[in-house]
Amino acid sequence: MKIRWLRTGLALVAWILVCTKVSATTTEFWTTETQSDRMKTIQLLVDTFQALNPHITVNLVPVDENDMPSQMAAASAAGTLPGLIEGSSELMLAFGEEGILDVKGAGMLVNKVGKERFFQGALKMMQTSGGGNYYALPYHGWIQGIWYRADWFKKAGLGPPDTWENILKAAKTFYKPRQNQYGILVGTKPEAYTEQCFTQIALSNGAGEFNSAGELIFNSRQTLEALKFYAELAKYNPPGPQTWRARDYYIQGKLAMFFYSTFIMDDLALAEVAAGSLTDAHFSQLGNSTFDPKLVDNTRVIATITKSEPGAYGAIVGLGLVNQRSKDKNEAARKLVEFLYEPTSYITFLHMAPGGMNPMLRDIAGKSEYLNDPKGVFNRYGRKKIEAIISGLDNIGSFTIVEGKTFPAAGKIYAKQIIPRMVYSVTIEGTKPADAIKWAEGQMRSVIND
Repeated sequence: MKIRWLRTGLALVAWILVCTKVSATTTEFWTTETQSDRMKTIQLLVDTFQALNPHITVNLVPVDENDMPSQMAAASAAGTLPGLIEGSSELMLAFGEEGILDVKGAGMLVNKVGKERFFQGALKMMQTSGGGNYYALPYHGWIQGIWYRADWFKKAGLGPPDTWENILKAAKTFYKPRQNQYGILVGTKPEAYTEQCFTQIALSNGAGEFNSAGELIFNSRQTLEALKFYAELAKYNPPGPQTWRARDYYIQGKLAMFFYSTFIMDDLALAEVAAGSLTDAHFSQLGNSTFDPKLVDNTRVIATITKSEPGAYGAIVGLGLVNQRSKDKNEAARKLVEFLYEPTSYITFLHMAPGGMNPMLRDIAGKSEYLNDPKGVFNRYGRKKIEAIISGLDNIGSFTIVEGKTFPAAGKIYAKQIIPRMVYSVTIEGTKPADAIKWAEGQMRSVIND
């Protein structure tokens, strides 16, 4: 139905060409969705947009996210900048700080689309340093949360794992290693998954890397409490240094709860997607298992956890307007953004990765058209669960944004894997938390001063 609607736009070309007399404009749209199937979907959207706006030609260009900075620098030097880019919030902040993006145009479009429609946490992640405008518009993203066996919790008389107290109590209750059952999964290897888990816990206790004045404050009471709590949770992990792969324990019914992004949704709902987690290929403690069709019904997710304040974590991908210094080119890119936020266009884009691409507009998240994805993933969860998952976007945060101010140095710290190495040293090597934090802050200062 959506594809039929999109193709009807092509039938309007002849009529529009006769009635419209506007100077021709060509612009480029760079997207980080480089997979061939996704490119086909985005190209169809672009074709429909061009049919409705025959004076505008859009060249769709796939760009790997890791190559975006170098390609942007080359395009800037050559005077061939794109009109619109799609990429992570970190990229948008970096390009915004360099003055490449049209922040005035982005702010205007946020208001035109409807500022109140956006999840506020997602909007804050795109806010300019002064807080008065936006580097880009939030378009899609994923949410991290604690996915847990609601049936086990109910039987044990436990409340949902939404506070530190409840999380730890449940981890202890369900930790039964002799039965090959474990209480929780948090990352302990020195890699990105570990940092993602720790960041959400740290945010829920008010910990951070910088204060609003840009001063490094990582070595704090809040961080120490978070690291001690994290180390305690790690005691109830499956054996060995762990990463996201240990989700296999949950899918095989041997784990009570685990931190994961919304990309897990189809693994829990569809047998063909879960197949890779139903073997002993990754863990000798596990065997060959059959898919549990009731697992998705028995699973709940907590998107926001709380200690001293609400903490939610995830990744936001935005649409950034590039300043073309040409009124016609800027207007063409703005028109394309408006088209991409129209419900049918937006839902078509999001359905490329159900669960992995969540809407940034609250009203889209509740639409039946959005919940009826082609794979049937959302139908397995139901409207209430989907809305509960996406609600984490209201509180989503990171170490990069503090009180509306952005600190690009946090991205450099992330790239050096300082935090996951700190966690590994405590949980696996036995370093004292206070010593590990002192070391981590020293490493952060070196990165900042480099």
